[in-house]
Amino acid sequence: MQDLLNQILDEVRPLIGQGQVANYIPALADVPANQLGIAVYGNDGQVFSAGDADTPFSVQSISKVFSLVQAIGHSGEAIWERLGHEPSGQPFNSLVQLEFERGRPRNPFINAGALVICDINQSRFAAPALSMRDFVRRLSGNLQVMVDGRVAESEYQHRARNAAMAYLMQSFGNFHNDVEAVLRSYFSHCALRMSCVDLARAFCFLANDGFCKHSGEQILTRRQTQQVNSIMATSGLYDEAGNFAYRVGLPVVPGQFTVCVWSPELNSAGNSLVGMAALELLSQRIGWSVF
Repeated sequence: MQDLLNQILDEVRPLIGQGQVANYIPALADVPANQLGIAVYGNDGQVFSAGDADTPFSVQSISKVFSLVQAIGHSGEAIWERLGHEPSGQPFNSLVQLEFERGRPRNPFINAGALVICDINQSRFAAPALSMRDFVRRLSGNLQVMVDGRVAESEYQHRARNAAMAYLMQSFGNFHNDVEAVLRSYFSHCALRMSCVDLARAFCFLANDGFCKHSGEQILTRRQTQQVNSIMATSGLYDEAGNFAYRVGLPVVPGQFTVCVWSPELNSAGNSLVGMAALELLSQRIGWSVF
């Protein structure tokens, strides 16, 4: 496995330069583009990694999975009264569908859906940002996980589009807390700094029927775990989810492994260009597609 990961990174590294680092906020535009890491965490506790797998970065939309898991943990099926679990077929930050469907987001991984999930969690936790930080610390086994305050503030200062979504949903009665407070929580979640190894460990419960071995917690039920994995497969890569399923078919292999790949340059759909290529090679070489 170690040799395979090294080989895959060597093969995809020449693709660096073909994507574009996120530039919608200044703090992300400054991230060096030539970084690339991969980590594989097995249900037996083994970790394999290569490249910049121990380098922390702001997790951005990956945090949407953590938020969803928190919401399911305390509210269960009730959350689906306020949003769906269908693919959107639209860009992650689109407002068009939200207006047409009267403020009910298609799924929890587009920005509008993630904001509704944050609104649900805002009603539950007295300090949502700290609750999330402590949650991912337990899941990852890394007590050093922190929020990058510079990134969070930069995102808040460039919040117009996300704020527009939240206020639009509020106008349809689907947003219950102060919009600005929820946006602060949302950007704090996005600005969590974690490495590939941290993330692969943190999501191990998704490959283990909802149980996190190193924290000893049943995070989700078996059925809830299947549901989260299915939504990740159909909607986790936004309007590129079908392409990802066709080309790759993971990053969670139930009963076996979780995988995290990081490379800052994005493709036109907002996903990691080199990361997608690395996962595709990994899936091809060892037949890990869940399909």
